[in-house]
Amino acid sequence: MNKVFTFIAALLLVSTGWAGDAITDKPSMSTTQTAIVTATVEAIDYATREVTLRGPEGREVTFTASDEAKNLKQVKVGDSVVVEYMQKLSIKVFAGDGSEPGAGEMTITSRAAEGEDPALTAIDALVVTATVEEINIEANTFKLRGPEGAVKEYVARDPENLKKAEVGDLVVITYTQGIALSLAKTTTE
Repeated sequence: MNKVFTFIAALLLVSTGWAGDAITDKPSMSTTQTAIVTATVEAIDYATREVTLRGPEGREVTFTASDEAKNLKQVKVGDSVVVEYMQKLSIKVFAGDGSEPGAGEMTITSRAAEGEDPALTAIDALVVTATVEEINIEANTFKLRGPEGAVKEYVARDPENLKKAEVGDLVVITYTQGIALSLAKTTTE
């Protein structure tokens, strides 16, 4: 969990600067990246469930479809597969209420029912909370205590945000990623 906290805190430091939240005037920020890629099915082995896709730049990727992919037999060489990918990071500071730092993860997956067009949607959300332990306006730094009790120091991207936060505030970091995969068209035989 300490690695996860460090990873998310690092994202905080390299991501877009915080913007004041209109409701609480506490620092907050959010950034989202999305990508949509169409790939072509180059090869498929139904016995081993191995599938090879070729992306728009000609790069190929081979993977083994899990047994949960009930409609694999509907996929044919030459079919187009659309993959949509999204990542979102949000960081919000709330007035401290004595809550202890923590972490939790939730995953939601949905697959097409047997007989439907092949499709998959999966969303994974990780929420980590940390407590502001120290703010040093002169040094432009702050310290956060994470879920495992470790206290780490960070440099603020926007010094004005240090003036909006207080020791004891709760920082809520949410990292969400999602993928949607669907068959764009099937070949005619």
